[in-house]
Amino acid sequence: MSYLERDVRQISQVQDLSAFQRFLRLCAGRTGQLLNLSNLAQDAGIAQTTARAWLSVLEASYIVFLLQPHHRNLGKRIVKMPKLYFLDTALAASLMGIQTTAQLAIHPLRGALFETLIVSEFLKARFNAGFASNLFFWRDNVGLEVDLLLDEPEGLLPIEIKSSATVTDDLFKGLRKWLAIAGDAARLPRLVCAVPTSYQRDGINVRRWQEASD
Repeated sequence: MSYLERDVRQISQVQDLSAFQRFLRLCAGRTGQLLNLSNLAQDAGIAQTTARAWLSVLEASYIVFLLQPHHRNLGKRIVKMPKLYFLDTALAASLMGIQTTAQLAIHPLRGALFETLIVSEFLKARFNAGFASNLFFWRDNVGLEVDLLLDEPEGLLPIEIKSSATVTDDLFKGLRKWLAIAGDAARLPRLVCAVPTSYQRDGINVRRWQEASD
């Protein structure tokens, strides 16, 4: 029996559906965040092995996606945990209890949902083109992060994702840190946000979210 067949069998034998529903809602609340499987299992009130099995089924069903840290040694990468994303942002929002755009506008996880939307669109574009995922993220030992790294033949494309419509220097910190480390491996960096018009600023391609992958 394969691992996937075992996990599907385990989830099909769930007797307490409320436990699985609680697990799914907790996953939604962690979209766009580092996945600590032990904490997730504890919050859901289930064994860590059960949480791992249920998560595998959600991955195989294309409900969630685990974004891995980049495998090359670009600086002192201490983060080994993946980041969890839902492939359907509306489903994640619904599981969080968000029913209107007014709720979304003030929700504390609005930024995480925006990031989820952009990451999922990049991933779907790869799948629709018949390619496997080439998506990673990078985070250094003081918490500076690049939300997406696209590992392409032309080099590594760093992408920062922010829901803000106001572009400040703080939004470039992670990109600039990564660029200093990556050197020749880097392509033109990109900031995807809610600006009304795309433009370039200080060598960084600022894109409105509708043109994120153009």
